[in-house]
Amino acid sequence: MTGGGTSGPRGVIISAVRSGAGKTTLSLGLMRALTRRGVAVQPLKSGPDYIDPAFQEAACGRPSFNLDTWAMPRELIGSLIGHAGAKTDMCIAEGVMGLFDGVAAEGRTARGATADLAALTGWPVVLVLDVSAQSETAAAVALGCKLYRDDVHLAGVILNRVASEGHERPIRAALERIGVPVLGALRRRASIALPDRHLGLVQAGEHADLDGWLDTLADEVAAQVSLDAIVASAAPCTLEAAPSAPPLPPPGQRIAVAKDRAFSFLYPHMLQGWRDAGAEILFFSPLADEAPDISADAVWLPGGYPELHAGTLAAAARFLGGLRDAAARGVAVHGECGGYMVLGSGIEDADGARHAMAGLLGLETSFGKRKLHLGYRRARLLADGALGRAGGTLWGHEFHYASVLAVNDAPLLDAVDARGEPCAETGARRGCVSGTFFHAIAVEG
Repeated sequence: MTGGGTSGPRGVIISAVRSGAGKTTLSLGLMRALTRRGVAVQPLKSGPDYIDPAFQEAACGRPSFNLDTWAMPRELIGSLIGHAGAKTDMCIAEGVMGLFDGVAAEGRTARGATADLAALTGWPVVLVLDVSAQSETAAAVALGCKLYRDDVHLAGVILNRVASEGHERPIRAALERIGVPVLGALRRRASIALPDRHLGLVQAGEHADLDGWLDTLADEVAAQVSLDAIVASAAPCTLEAAPSAPPLPPPGQRIAVAKDRAFSFLYPHMLQGWRDAGAEILFFSPLADEAPDISADAVWLPGGYPELHAGTLAAAARFLGGLRDAAARGVAVHGECGGYMVLGSGIEDADGARHAMAGLLGLETSFGKRKLHLGYRRARLLADGALGRAGGTLWGHEFHYASVLAVNDAPLLDAVDARGEPCAETGARRGCVSGTFFHAIAVEG
């Protein structure tokens, strides 16, 4: 490792007081600006997220990995940091929600808060403060974050959405009085914002000029943030990079994985774990009407936005026929969230039109009336299948707006939420085909 000697990789964590404060755009601009300078940056993301890591990979030129203190054991987190951070100059981890926001009950390592990850790794926090509607109060907020937990170190703050020098001056003075360094101040700029949809930002692959936008963002950050101070604030990771089992055992030796704009939500650590276990990944595009490779002994349909492409998928005869053929041959076929919906009988889109899907499961879903399903899940498997053996426990996360009209299959699992309370998610199974609304993050054991 270039930055740590016998310690782990050096890193910082970019966090904020709340969601929407600008930590994603700041993180991306910082990653891109440092990468252009020649710093080897390893991007990371705290918590269960698919969209931000794809942007981070584009910014840095290397895959981003999720670190989740609720769903992952500390050994897996340490292994991912050690593996990803090797031969890099520093890691930059983007936080989730506000700095101290986690679930009520502790999971496998902690509560899933960004502060938990900071305490676990020893990486200092750079706090993004949206000061668009305040002045000196921003210093009081920063002081509260600095003092709230003894095991979290605040390296400094970056002021965001500053209106003018006159706006910035009293905020800087107040922060100086309480000993909190100001590492930068970004002016309000509507041009650097990203469009969003119901699950968050649009996907990286959908941006018309992603590289140009990232460069513009990096220009802004490089001009208004002290890159040298950010690099200097990075500290070695204190979490040991212990050997870890794959987060989820590969469901086969040759795994056909759907990958395109409709199927893009698959955690990088999951793919890496399968490859490290000796499995071969065979990508195919359902939107291009490609069937899973005939030699595959497992088929995996990740989540994504199939509802936005339901008409195209319903007409993809080779794709749907390939799924049915694989199931007929006894190949393990599994779908997560959007992939689960595609394995079902049909999807009703937001306009009320029904689109027939693979029909390998009886699931009927609708986006006619959106209903949010959100939260961590701990699930016990009721049968053997692609996710493991009956009785095994999985830790994951569910986030979608589909309404379930019918299931009509045997349940795959019993699930509880982060508080241990039963939830509606049961998944479904029929022969060698299975599906879940939640995305698996790690298996227990």
